[in-house]
Order: sequence, then structure tokens, then C-alpha cells
Amino acid sequence: MTLQEALGGVLVGDGANGTQLMARGFVGDHYDLANLLAPELVREVHAAYFEAGSDFVETNTFHATRLMLEGDRIDVEDLCRKGAQLAREAALEGTSEEARFVLGAIGPVGRPIEPLGSIAREQIVVAAERQARALVEGGVDGFMLETFVDVAEMEAAIEGVRRASDLPILASKAYIEDGEMLAEGLPGRTSQTLAQSGVQAVGANCIVGPQRMLDLVRQMAEATELPVLAFPTPGLPQLVKGHIVYDTDPEYFAKAALRLVEEGATVVGGCCGTTPEHVRALRALLKAKPPKVRPRVGGVRERTEKKPLPTTEPSEFAKKLARGEFVTAVEMDVPRGLNLDRLLSGAEALRAAGADVINIADGARARLRMNPAAVAQIVQSRVGIEVTMHFACRDRNLLAIQSDLLGWHALGLRNILAVTGDPANIGDYPSATSVFDIDAIGLVRILGRFNEGIDLAGYGVGVRCGFTVACAYNPLAFDPDLERDRLKRKADAGAQVVYTQPVFDVETAERAAADCAAVGLPALVGVLPLKTHRHAEFMHHEVPGIRVPDDLRRRMAEAPDDESSLEVGVEEAQRLARAIRACAQGLYLMPPFGSATIAARVMAAL
Repeated sequence: MTLQEALGGVLVGDGANGTQLMARGFVGDHYDLANLLAPELVREVHAAYFEAGSDFVETNTFHATRLMLEGDRIDVEDLCRKGAQLAREAALEGTSEEARFVLGAIGPVGRPIEPLGSIAREQIVVAAERQARALVEGGVDGFMLETFVDVAEMEAAIEGVRRASDLPILASKAYIEDGEMLAEGLPGRTSQTLAQSGVQAVGANCIVGPQRMLDLVRQMAEATELPVLAFPTPGLPQLVKGHIVYDTDPEYFAKAALRLVEEGATVVGGCCGTTPEHVRALRALLKAKPPKVRPRVGGVRERTEKKPLPTTEPSEFAKKLARGEFVTAVEMDVPRGLNLDRLLSGAEALRAAGADVINIADGARARLRMNPAAVAQIVQSRVGIEVTMHFACRDRNLLAIQSDLLGWHALGLRNILAVTGDPANIGDYPSATSVFDIDAIGLVRILGRFNEGIDLAGYGVGVRCGFTVACAYNPLAFDPDLERDRLKRKADAGAQVVYTQPVFDVETAERAAADCAAVGLPALVGVLPLKTHRHAEFMHHEVPGIRVPDDLRRRMAEAPDDESSLEVGVEEAQRLARAIRACAQGLYLMPPFGSATIAARVMAAL
């Protein structure tokens, strides 16, 4: 019997590999390495699952791609071949009247792909193709693509596997059992999408236990005629002595998993925390009490037409941009500590002088400053002027980024400038860890998804958010082609307006505005009034991506004193501001030391 034929009935899979290897004494950062370092343990785990009643096992290759194991100097293809061979050897051990199958396990790469992250789609395709070829050489009967969160990444992996083999593919997504997600029918929609990719089964695994997976199975069974896979965890995990452990009775797991079969799952097994004992209990229950499987509807259940999501009112800043008005933004320095008096008085003066929005940085140069959301909220509530809050990707993981953005939206902070952020090792605490789950392009994509009413996993957030999505651009970047390419990618990801780095000549200002216009985005061109000759020399020589013309530096050097030098800097900034008004939609002022007085003088020239 082939695997394709076996998919016409109920198949019992295996359980967790990694925790079983750990329980048998394997120590390592990647359990996949046990294929080479402790093959006897890997074979032993597979054999234990077959002995317990599994119809198939998955190879110990969940992370075995070059994208996951880069830098380990490992022949990843050899690791995959070896993993498949070990599982095949276990399948041939002992005696069994039933067919025993081996599925090649392929998981996500663990990093966001474009446009959210830096991993290109083709890299996913190629990695999956190489992994699949090696698994086929090792003797697999099919493939299990599991624990994917991003459906786009899974589709890329499916494409890669199909380049290498036409063996059956079982495709499984990791879901959080969530009322909003279920109400929107996400499991059903995802199943239909994956079915169109040519897979032989769709399903869900990991994260949730068997009871919480019931509704996932129901929706998938209603949405597709393909076999449905369900591989839950045994329950909720807990952290004990640095290890994730599960404490769930195998008998309970078996009874709950039996209900999954009754609801339409025909490929069942366990994920993290499950053991051969869980599989043994499930197999025994299936033999003793054959499940009454609910009839499949053979198509997608008709759903009531959903009401359009409510739309959030855009910010005043966004409205002015949409009307084509010229806008002025001024960046204010956040002081150390808690005293914001100077910043607030400066913001009040700038509002009176005609500024449209105040910019608040997020730990620029990795310096310890008050959280920018708190500063922005205080400025908006006390001064009555909108804020564009910078958001650095350095300090938060994907979960915290989305959580914080939703909270800030609820507080009325709508204008967000997405920046990658300076690494922590250049700042006040060089031993601090930089996160960088994503960069600025990925953050723009997240904001764009929220404006569509969904988060990155596809779950609804209840409304179409009203974020004004801003991004940064440096017209004098070290690699201009790369910078222009990143600008285009930001525009494609959903950016709505650009803030440029400071420029010091009209030609660069005009080119910056033109570059932004080329990707369909309005530009607020940056101007930084120079204060002294030393300030000019520092900006020119020590700040990457900044060029101060020779003539301006010479004029500031020839000024008789600092006061006269400041006059030169302000006059030049005023000249630039007038030129920017003629070529761009906005002025982005960065006064030295957060001086509202200097900013107001430049604005007066407009």
C-alpha cells in the first residue's frame, strides 16, 4: 500500500522527537544533529513510536536546512539523508502486518520572509528543494510540512518540495485557537489556499491541545475534501528548571484525540510533549472504539456575509498629506530621566509657530531614554499637537511589536516612523541584546496589515487601524542603489510618507524628493541647522550618510565666533527650507540640541 492509498483511511502518526531525544540523553542546540551525533538514539525513538502503534514517523529533520543551520559547518543534505535512513531502518525492524511509512519533516526557517524580513522567497524554495531531494534519497514515502505560521512561507516550501519530488505532501499550519480567528474562518480559508498548492492533506499542529484543536478541525473539514491532519500538544506547557515540560495523562489525550477523528481528522498524532505512551493510548482506543466520523459536507460551508470592518479616522497629519498641503515636522530630543518640562515648552512654542507635527525618537544611538510612546502621549495630551513616534525594531520581538502597536493605537498614537534602529552595542548598555526580528521594511508591513484590519498571522484586530505609516530614506547612503531598492520595498509594503535624513544642499534635497516621488510617496526632506564649525565638521566626517558642502563648512569656519557661525547655519537652513517647499511636500526639521528657538527661526522663512 502506498501512502497516497493509506490517506483514504485513518492514520496514526508519531509524537514529539526532540523531547524524546532529550529524555534519552541527547544534548545539543539542534535535535536534528542527533542524526549524525547519536543515530542510535534517533532510531530508538522512531522504533518506540512504531512499536506503540504509529502508522508513520517523521524524520528528525524539522530544522535541517542551511537557513536554520548556517554557520554550523554541517552537510545539511547528508544530515537529511541520514535522518530518512534511520527512520526507514526503524520502519523495517520487527514484524508488522500493517504498512509503515516515513514522512520527511520540513519546518519553517524561524525568521520572517520578505516583505516582512530579509529572507527572500526563492531562498525558502531552494532550501526546501534541497532538503526534499536529500530526504527522497534517504527513502521517505512523503513529506510533512509542519508548524508553519506564515502561509506564504509554506507555499514557497511546497513549491520547493514539488521541484524535487511528486511524493505526497501533508501541509500543517500552527494556529492559536482564538475566537476572532475562528469567527473569520481562517482555518477554512487557509485549507483552501493550501489545497490549491497541490498538497494531499491539510491540517493543524502544535501550540494548542486536543480540545482546543476541535474547532480548527471542524472548519478545515468543512472547507476541503482533502484529508485533515491534527497533531495537537497534550496540553499547556510549563517551564521547569529551564526546560519546557508537559504533564498530561496519555489516556486523556487519547480520548480527546478520538473526538478530533469524529470531527473529521483522518491523520492524527501528537506534537510537542507527546510520547510513545500517548500514541499507544490513542491506538488502543481507536481499536477498542472505532470512531463515528461526522459526514464531510464536501465543500465550503456557506457563511453569512461579514459586515465591513469599521475604519479608524486618519490622523490630521495624514489628512494634510492627502490634501497635498505642505507640512512641517520638528524632531525634539527626549532628555535623560523624567523631566520633560523643556521638551513640552518647546513643543508649545513650535505649535504656536506653525509646526504640524512633533517627532519623538525611539532610543536613537541606543541611548537610554523614556519610552517614546509615553513621551508622545504626554505631548499630544498636554500640548495639543500631533506626534510622529519613531519605532525601532531593535528592542522588541514580533509579538511585542504587534502588541505595543495595538496598545498605542488605542491611546491615539497614529503616526509611526518605522526605523530599524541602532544596535545596542553602540549605546549606553553595550551588553544589552538587540532583537531585530524584523527591520524597518518588516515593520512597515506590520503597520500595513493592521490598517487592513489583521495581524501578521491573519487574525482580525476588530477594526481597520488608522496608522500613518512613515519610513526613512537617506539620499546620500553609502550604497545608493540598495537604499533606493529598500525605499521601493517600503512603498510596496505599505509606507505612506517618507522622512529623509538631513541634507545640506538644494541639489540633494531635490533628488531626495524626486526619489520618493518615483515610488509614489510624498517626502518630508530633512534639514538640520548647523550650530558651530565643530558641529559641521562632526556631521560631515563622523556621521554616516551625511555630507556638508565644503563651502558651507568653510563659511562656518571663517565666522568670528559661535554666534556668527550659528547665523550662517540658520541662514543656510532657511534657504534650504524655501527650496524644499518648492520641490517636496514637507520639511523635517532636526534642530541642534532640540532647540525650539532655532527651529522656529527656520520655519519663519517659510
